[in-house]
Amino acid sequence: MAPTLSNGFSMPAALNCDYPKEITLNSGFTMPIVGLGLFRMEGKDVKDLLLHAIKTGYRHFDCAAKYKNEAEVGEALAEAFRTGLVRREEIFITTKLWNSDHGHVVEACKDSLRKLQLDYLDLYLVHFPVATKHAGVGACVSVLDEKGVLDIDTSITLEATWRGMEDLVSMGLVRSIGISNYSLLQTRECLAYSRIRPAVNQIESHPYFQRESLIKFCQQHRVYITAHTPLGGATANTIMFGSVSCLDDAILKGLAKKYRKTVAQIVLRWSIQRNTVVIPKTSKAKRLEENFRVFDFELEKEDMDLIKSLDRNYRTNQPAKSWGIDIYA
Repeated sequence: MAPTLSNGFSMPAALNCDYPKEITLNSGFTMPIVGLGLFRMEGKDVKDLLLHAIKTGYRHFDCAAKYKNEAEVGEALAEAFRTGLVRREEIFITTKLWNSDHGHVVEACKDSLRKLQLDYLDLYLVHFPVATKHAGVGACVSVLDEKGVLDIDTSITLEATWRGMEDLVSMGLVRSIGISNYSLLQTRECLAYSRIRPAVNQIESHPYFQRESLIKFCQQHRVYITAHTPLGGATANTIMFGSVSCLDDAILKGLAKKYRKTVAQIVLRWSIQRNTVVIPKTSKAKRLEENFRVFDFELEKEDMDLIKSLDRNYRTNQPAKSWGIDIYA
């Protein structure tokens, strides 16, 4: 067994030992450390890839109403359960409340459950810490004003949204609740007003955007970090946001050669050894399998320190490009 820190998190085990493949949230439920992110996946690709992922060993799937593919995910899950490929209790499903549904938390959650063909969610997250103009439950649009700026609804507070999230737990619709893309101060405020504390804060984190202070704060208060965009977004974010991917970094390529692993495996392993959950996204079966093979090696401390030196405070996911306003400012 890996030793446990005073804050409740497990230290990395010795090389090739039984490194834990799941963590225990403050809600008491367990969550697999490696999951599959389903952002930017459409149609038949979702079903085929998800079923292949289950056969590969994935048990954690990260969804969102905004991704517009919950129905396809639901079809894949229903087939997996029906054929005995996996049982519902073996699967961890996360989905998220979109900005335009902050005033309709229960209805939005039920809409996601209907599409996913599930009776409960393992984890439900507030996708972004901003409420926007409502356009119908599940519509998941980003309404802009006449100047092309995101139409933020100032009548809905994040505390009111969180009360709705807490209601979902009381109703038995959700096992654990959490937040996403919250800053350190927003996380602190949520901890102050919450009756049920957030179990997770899902944030962008990778070697070029390490978020050390936020991660330390969350871990100190037993809020687990899930790293979205753990590979820096790669080609997809380069196309969408014009960003640079850490996967092209010469130092990371050198470490990949040293450990005889892919650069992606090095980056994911680094993230895991920081005690964060990772949800890499890929639409390629080969990379899907590679991303899951990160438990059979361990990065040496000197290499963890080397990767730490790569931090550029560089965010690759930039919604301001379509919203006309930077919510991180």
